[in-house]
Amino acid sequence: MRSAVGYVRVSTDMQDVSSAVQEKKIQSYCSLMDMQLVAIHVDINVSGKVPVFCRPAGRELADTLRQHRPIDVVAMKLDRLFRNAADALVTTEKWDKEDIGFHLIDHGGQTINTKSATGRMFLTMLAGFAEFERRLISERTSAALQHMKAAGQVYGPTPFGYDAEGPPRGRLVAQPDELRLVDWIFRMRREGRPLRYIAEKLNSKGIRGKKGGAFHASTIRYILKNEMYG
Repeated sequence: MRSAVGYVRVSTDMQDVSSAVQEKKIQSYCSLMDMQLVAIHVDINVSGKVPVFCRPAGRELADTLRQHRPIDVVAMKLDRLFRNAADALVTTEKWDKEDIGFHLIDHGGQTINTKSATGRMFLTMLAGFAEFERRLISERTSAALQHMKAAGQVYGPTPFGYDAEGPPRGRLVAQPDELRLVDWIFRMRREGRPLRYIAEKLNSKGIRGKKGGAFHASTIRYILKNEMYG
């Protein structure tokens, strides 16, 4: 009988599958596969962008893997553990050399077990398609934001130099006084002034941001990189 360790991650997305559901599925799967479940490590409100072994429960998972061999890692879906395709393939290849299997228990109603050649092939394909989908969504989101910016529509937090008017998807209306300050910020930066210097100059004159807060170096950096200002 091989040992198994479950891993569960729930992000901040309210539509995410609950930890209780994921744990129940892992327990049922291990029982069906006659594997001894030694632990289930759970990360709550943790983004998938954080490397797995940098997460609180991810570090616990690493400890469990060091203490038990042979052992398999069981998760509900690929994105519970890994950030992207490269991360998944590199980590699981290392696990394979250390006799650590990896099981996905809910991939379109099918299971994947990397201890078999077929399972390894499907994991490689799955990771590639997941990476493709992630990049495609990113490109579409970026294109939509570029269009909204070019059309002067509200696309997020109201940028300095503009006010939002109309409904939630309203338009951005230029504020000349603030845009003159934006022009000054760009001019100061072209002259080689540090970001912190520019922020302190604005604060010393009592100028505040869109939400009434003080300027910081990060605020100035955001303004300089915002394509709204050309």
